This record gives sequence, C-alpha cells and structure tokens, in this order.
Amino acid sequence: MACRALLMRDFRLIWRRRGDALNPVLFALLVIALFPLALGPQPDVLARIAPGVIWVALLLAGLLSLDTLFRSDLEDGSLEQLMLAPQPLAVMIACKILVHWASTALPLILATPLFAALLYLPTRELPVLLYSLLLGTPLLSLIGAVIVALTVGMRRSGMLLALLALPLYVPVLIFGAGSVMAAAQGLPYDGALLLLAAGLIMALVLAPLAAATALRIALQ
Repeated sequence: MACRALLMRDFRLIWRRRGDALNPVLFALLVIALFPLALGPQPDVLARIAPGVIWVALLLAGLLSLDTLFRSDLEDGSLEQLMLAPQPLAVMIACKILVHWASTALPLILATPLFAALLYLPTRELPVLLYSLLLGTPLLSLIGAVIVALTVGMRRSGMLLALLALPLYVPVLIFGAGSVMAAAQGLPYDGALLLLAAGLIMALVLAPLAAATALRIALQ
C-alpha cells in the first residue's frame, strides 16, 4: 500500500511538471536528430554509429534528470518522512527508481524504432538494441540512485554527480552498444546481454540497500 501510494504521488508530481519531465526526452531526440545533419545522409555511416549514438543519447538523458531523483523530496521534507516510515527505506527507494526509469528511459525506449529509422539502423538489429536498452537503462537508474543518495546533501552537486556516475556507466554503455555492434557483424551477442542481465539482477538487490544506507549517512 505504501509503495503504491508513493508511486501514485510521484507520477502525479511528474504529470504536474510534465514540461520539466519532457526535457530529457527532447534532449535525446535533439542529439539523435543532429547526427544526420552533421555527418550527412549517408546510410552506411549512420547505420554503423547508430547503436552508440542512441545509447549515448539515452545515457545522457538519464544523467540529465538524475539529480532530481531525491532533490524535491529533500526540499519539501518528504525524504525525512520516508526515512522515519515503518516501511523499509530500500523498498521506498526502489519505487522512486522505478518512477525515474519509467518517466525518463521508458519513453525513449518506446521511441527507439523512430530513432533507429532516423539513423538507418537495419531492422534485424533493432530487437537486439531494444533488448540491450531494456536491460541496461534500469541498471543505469539503479547505479545513479546510489550516487545521488551519496550527494543529496550537497548543493550544486550536478558536476560531481556526472563525474562519479560516468565511470560506472561506461561498462553498461560498452556492453549495450557492443551487443548491437556484434549482431551487425554476425558475431555472437548473447554474452553481452547476459552480462547486462546479471548486472541488473545484482543491482536490483544491492542498489536500493546501498542507496538507503547512503541516504542515512548523507542526512545525518
């Protein structure tokens, strides 16, 4: 019940601030749309870089909205209420991570077929790209939540947040884009997807617990 109430509250807040919530989506769309203009309409060149471009655009879009994960709750005092609630804090944090992923990454994943068409990505590679995004983007949100929890008490922590998050995001980016590159070359790509799945399972278990501990330390 508490988790459902928190989900409904956060989605309601996002709907009220839907202009701000659309910024990461528009940012990713602009980044992807600018590549054909910069490199020219050469299908072979665009198709070769398409997986990396789409992955980088989604990664940066998620990073752009990462600072807001706990910031508004800290400012209005609801974060302290969550910490004092009888429900496990890790479960509440997992609900907030789900909201962040659903409001930032999920719309972009749904728009990925359009992005792939803009970059002339072959149709046979699109399922691999979608699988990698469905496994990788929740992992990025879980990793980012731990970093945000560590820096939530700092003012103007955006640059520090990016510096801490990007080194941890790079392996996810490599395996995600690399799986599509391997599929394009006719090489086995299952290993990269399985590594992303293993990382996601570990993060689902450990990241909410780590974020809860980091929040308690940061707000002491």
